[in-house]
Amino acid sequence: MAVEVSTDLKRMQQYAVDVTLDPDTAHHKLILSDDGKQVRHGDIIQKLPDKPQRFDSSVCVLGKEGFSSGRFYFEVQVKGKTKWTLGVARESVDRNGSSTQTPSNGFWTVALRNGNEYWAFADPSDVSLSLRVKPQRVGVFVDYEEGLVSFYDVESSSHIYSFTAQSFTGKLYPYFSPCLNDGGKNSTPLIITPVRYNK
Repeated sequence: MAVEVSTDLKRMQQYAVDVTLDPDTAHHKLILSDDGKQVRHGDIIQKLPDKPQRFDSSVCVLGKEGFSSGRFYFEVQVKGKTKWTLGVARESVDRNGSSTQTPSNGFWTVALRNGNEYWAFADPSDVSLSLRVKPQRVGVFVDYEEGLVSFYDVESSSHIYSFTAQSFTGKLYPYFSPCLNDGGKNSTPLIITPVRYNK
């Protein structure tokens, strides 16, 4: 099975795109690196321009570029974090409410909570994921026409979870939440990493 997944992941890595964070969408407590590749929760409210696309209750940020067809793939380093949420979101998601991050609300995400609990935020209820190893880097693959969003543990080339038979409308954007700083326990940033093809 591992060989099959490894081949799968290699195939998906061919669709790697260069993702940069969009500061205009970032919650006002998030700190983005100058190169737009890292995000962490900063505890303090920053003075940022009011933008309609900015998330004001969920501590999250979107990628700059949206996709409305084809396939795309990106990787995020989650090492050292106790909580995070990753995936893709529809352009039309509610930026002002704290709606649950499920497909019916335009989010396709998986998450880590409490240091070792992995979840897929699915409809009608969240799915608990049992992972053999703690992912250090997560790969996210989307096939727009197929209605597929898949998550992989890059280091072990193992499959984490897939949303299948979804129907997408409009643009999908990479979605990142480093979650709350938690008194410094979760201060490590999420880092968008260049895709290193697994040989």
